[in-house]
Amino acid sequence: MVVLKNIVVSVSMSVLASTAFAQEYPAKDVTLIVPWSAGGGTDTIARSLVADAQECFGENINVVNKTGAVGAVGMGAVTTARNDGYTVGLITFNLSTYGPLGQADLSYRDYDLIQLINQSPGALSVAADSEFETLDDLMTYSKENPGVVTMGHSGTGGAWHLSAALLAAEHEASFNYVPFDGSANVRTALLGKHVAVAATGIDEMKQLLEAGEVRILAVNARERADAFPDVPTVAEAGYALEAPIYDWRGLAAPKGLDPEVKTAIVKGFKACFESDAFQSLAKERGLPLTYKDPAEFETFLAELETGLAAVISDLGLGK
Repeated sequence: MVVLKNIVVSVSMSVLASTAFAQEYPAKDVTLIVPWSAGGGTDTIARSLVADAQECFGENINVVNKTGAVGAVGMGAVTTARNDGYTVGLITFNLSTYGPLGQADLSYRDYDLIQLINQSPGALSVAADSEFETLDDLMTYSKENPGVVTMGHSGTGGAWHLSAALLAAEHEASFNYVPFDGSANVRTALLGKHVAVAATGIDEMKQLLEAGEVRILAVNARERADAFPDVPTVAEAGYALEAPIYDWRGLAAPKGLDPEVKTAIVKGFKACFESDAFQSLAKERGLPLTYKDPAEFETFLAELETGLAAVISDLGLGK
């Protein structure tokens, strides 16, 4: 009986300690791991989201960039961090393609999902003084000169690589794809004339477009982007796609969070997402926001993974 009593007391103390920990969460700053380079679209979204974290989350959230291996270094670091709620990761589209491409042993199943932040359409852009005035100019030249046109993108198997590759495959064009570590580096390469075309998220080109440094040939989506009313869709430009590929970004934590801590994290990040400052900044930068809670996010990722596996196989990019 004494042994049983001690076990009950021990279990009770453990439960009380866990509850107390959850109730005081967050009690210190939180680290947000971003798997892409500083200055890129993903990094900008992350920093904008947590800019007012003290107010909407209760503590500061510090962004740490861990780049490499098409995002797998940073996203992998999240899975091996302590599951105490003080490390969260920004996960991206590449997580949906690591398995089909054989790039990394990572998937959404390795995390406690927090929320979807946005879905972005891709775009093809050229320097303002490029010889390619329209998407038709670009596609026609690439058909007549296979593999000559260099196209920068933010990583093999990423949304913008697959988006452009699908467009080329369906319309019998041919590009020389050049991978970079994040879209910030793609933009730099385009302006430096190291690549002829940039495949990025359309929102990632907004500032350069407004500065007159680039021309966006088309948005790879079914509808024009609200923030870019003058940019035609690929269909309007004469190169329709049945199912354009969209990028996504979301938040996840190491698997095995205390349920009450997870509830607090979900609530805190949703408050950051809904803040006037983040919503206004997203509108200013042309970033299309899409919120999904953990359950909705999981359903979205499961369905996307299945669809992308088929696309990757059809393009001959699979493992």
